[in-house]
Amino acid sequence: MSAPITVDIWSDIACPWCYIGKRKFEAGLAEFEGRDDVEVTYHSYELAPDTPVDYAGTSVDFLVKHKGMPAAQVEQMLGQVTGIAAEVGLDYDFDSVLQTKTLKAHQVLHYAKQQGKQLDYVERLFKAYFEQGKHVGRDEELADLAAEVGLDRDAVLAALDSGEFADAVDADIEQARAYGISGVPFFVINGKYGVSGAQAPEAFTGVLEKVRAEETSDV
Repeated sequence: MSAPITVDIWSDIACPWCYIGKRKFEAGLAEFEGRDDVEVTYHSYELAPDTPVDYAGTSVDFLVKHKGMPAAQVEQMLGQVTGIAAEVGLDYDFDSVLQTKTLKAHQVLHYAKQQGKQLDYVERLFKAYFEQGKHVGRDEELADLAAEVGLDRDAVLAALDSGEFADAVDADIEQARAYGISGVPFFVINGKYGVSGAQAPEAFTGVLEKVRAEETSDV
């Protein structure tokens, strides 16, 4: 029996391309015959670590300041991203997005991984942030969303209060730095192939097939 193929994904909950990339990767994985032997793990990355938990402004305000772009250009860009998201079945609503620091969300993702629920929780976070205008920077809201996917709400709050998974988040960010990752999403397949950005589904299928073919030839 072949060893599982590992897919390590560096992403940030506040990254619109990461949710789009998730959908495109899932579509590519669905076309891979060995998909049942693929292990997917999400890793922490903060695009804007200086963002306050309660940012007082819109997505346009945030990007004008963060990217130094004119408001009209930002609005056009968000419109384009919304259109691309719609092509993969996502209903982005940037008018309702609550910009926030995502550090604690990443901590809960590590807790969810420990409990075997990481993939459920990362999907819930993305949907909450980009489609439902929920606040994903506060402990209570993160715990509520965790409970929706079957995690223990009180255990989530306790983990956040203790900072139990803070080191794991830091380790992910350090590993990203070691890999030279400067933007997300970034996919590392079997620890040897990197795929940067929200690539077309067939790009992911192709890399997975390449890895499986190499493993087969080594046997």
